[in-house]
Amino acid sequence: MKRLGWMGRGVVAGALCAGVVAPAQRPYVGFVYPAGGRQGTTVRIQIGGQNIDGPYGLYVTGGGVTSRVLEFHWNLNPQEVRLLQEQRDELRRQATLSSTHLSNLIRRLQYRLDHYVQQPACRSIADIVIAEVTIAPDARPGERELRLLTARGPSNPLVFDIGQFPETVRPPMNTMPKQVLGKEALALRQRPPEEETVRIEPPCTMNGQIASREINRYRFAARRGQRLVIAVRARQLIPYIADAVPGWFQPVIAVHDARGREVAYADDFRFRPDPVILFEPREDGEYVLSIRDSIFRGREDFVYRATIGEIPLVTSIFPLGCRVGASPTVSVEGWNVEGARVEAPPTDVEGRASVVVVCQGIYANPMPFAVDALPELLENETASPGALRITPPVIINGRIDRPDDWDVYEFVGRSNETIVAEVTARRLDSPLDSVLRLTDAAGHLIAFNDDWEDLASGWNTHHADSYLAVRLPADGLYRVHIGDTTRHGGPEHAYRLRISPPRPDFELRVVPSSALARGKDTFSVSVYGIRKDGFSGSIELGLADPPRGVVARPATLVLNATQAVARLSVNVSGDGFHDVKLLKFEGRAKVGTHVIVRPAVPAEDRMQAFLWRHLLPAREFPLTHSSGATALQLPKPKPPEPPPPDTHRPPVTASGAARTNRFTKAQVEGRLRQLRRLYEAGLLTDDFYLARVAECQQAQ
Repeated sequence: MKRLGWMGRGVVAGALCAGVVAPAQRPYVGFVYPAGGRQGTTVRIQIGGQNIDGPYGLYVTGGGVTSRVLEFHWNLNPQEVRLLQEQRDELRRQATLSSTHLSNLIRRLQYRLDHYVQQPACRSIADIVIAEVTIAPDARPGERELRLLTARGPSNPLVFDIGQFPETVRPPMNTMPKQVLGKEALALRQRPPEEETVRIEPPCTMNGQIASREINRYRFAARRGQRLVIAVRARQLIPYIADAVPGWFQPVIAVHDARGREVAYADDFRFRPDPVILFEPREDGEYVLSIRDSIFRGREDFVYRATIGEIPLVTSIFPLGCRVGASPTVSVEGWNVEGARVEAPPTDVEGRASVVVVCQGIYANPMPFAVDALPELLENETASPGALRITPPVIINGRIDRPDDWDVYEFVGRSNETIVAEVTARRLDSPLDSVLRLTDAAGHLIAFNDDWEDLASGWNTHHADSYLAVRLPADGLYRVHIGDTTRHGGPEHAYRLRISPPRPDFELRVVPSSALARGKDTFSVSVYGIRKDGFSGSIELGLADPPRGVVARPATLVLNATQAVARLSVNVSGDGFHDVKLLKFEGRAKVGTHVIVRPAVPAEDRMQAFLWRHLLPAREFPLTHSSGATALQLPKPKPPEPPPPDTHRPPVTASGAARTNRFTKAQVEGRLRQLRRLYEAGLLTDDFYLARVAECQQAQ
């Protein structure tokens, strides 16, 4: 895998005085819990992150979802904790505790103090935003992208899933403290006994967070002959956790019967880390499903959604794609998919789409589907038991339908002609781990490839598809052999094999995947180019159908290596705006006599396991404006104006004793920012705030 060292973006791990932040840092969210909800319900969620300033809303892709921010619990520093303790103690001493307002304030103060952790295990997820998400009854099921909107702009996206079944949500995890050598037990989650095992009734979806050494258990009843699907989503929710190995939460699931015997187990599903169990109980009775991390790690961002029931699960489709403008007939294999309705994807535009399967009103997992411009054919081993004669350019839809099988395709080549053979299988969710061989008619090996790295393939860590680009040595017959390097096979081992002359092309990624404009502003993004079939040349970058007042400066990306990058500046003029504007970037290049236009896909630069970097595609590029953020932020009480300081009296403390030490101007300003932030959060009374401000005025 190629290490992409093109962006050494750092993050501030410590908490400075309130309000002292690096303005260039984008807000980051590391987890959403729960990471979804059922149609027709309202879900209270927690969002953990850092560099969060003034959160005022959520942006969720797709329709049928509304939301609002309820509270913001930033990671307190010790000075702020001391202020809250003093405020709480002062309120407790007052005689008016019958006041509902003061009683509620004391409870809020105690909550913040009880949840304070001086050394969080992971500071990048220690700031907590509490929000409410309302999902319409007719909202389309499936994955959405959720971003937190803040005064610093939109955050990176995370998955928010809309389900169709009843849901259980375990209580959110508190911020985990840093483990200390010899005192690791102090950092373990203390879960009440009644939360260790949860009773469920399939079909349902379970939401949880895994702490260090923790096992979540769910008890359910099942009948003999049921075809239960138990599917866990963890890496699909958070593709990479930078400071973890292997770089993501690796869930392990097992099913035990009433006698405690393990009757099913999974730690993955084919090539994916998220496990799936296809479970047929042998007898009626009680069963327990357990979920844990493979090596018993855990913290707040080890989030999962697990669904159990006699629900449809698509395990494979065929073919994996079609030609532009075709009306494909797609066959579906899986569990509980009998009589399913297959929604064919749109085929009017070249690229990637999805096949959606609906069974008795329940949406199954979508499957990726490719749409290409070249002629296509279906492999038919019955009609052609030997090598199948083809005429490039062509895309062949085939299967390695039994172990140790090889499919062979024969074509006539010319001397010095370059031929490309490319397999697309794993990138379309096929378990095939392809291998390609090119031979002449006598069987002499000319070229061979097993794995080929596609830098555009998002969060893939095993590049199992194969690619060859070969200049033929002479006129004659040539054969392309395709098989599975693990010598496996079956109906699900489908592939698309392109055999053609080179088709120079490119893909583009825009990093980051969102932006904030401050007044009449200019911001810039990085545009990464990924070449295909040896493309080299210049790509003109710009915006496609930009909204009013948004203009991109002309920029050129010269792509003459495996990967290149250019900066694209965007000007925002005119008045500010309150809504979210979606930007679409594109690149234009001339290939031969044709001009090709390709979208520049928004992406986030993410690290896996302390080292490897990936460009994770996002669905949209939202742009917000600082004026809109200011107008839409949660209302903050205006702090009362303190009286002018008495310069004739010596500085005093809250107890009335004379203060002998003095503080620098920067220290006093930092203290005032802390007081203001706590007051605006509704955690300080007017009297307490004014008294502490007066102390600050006398401290210089």
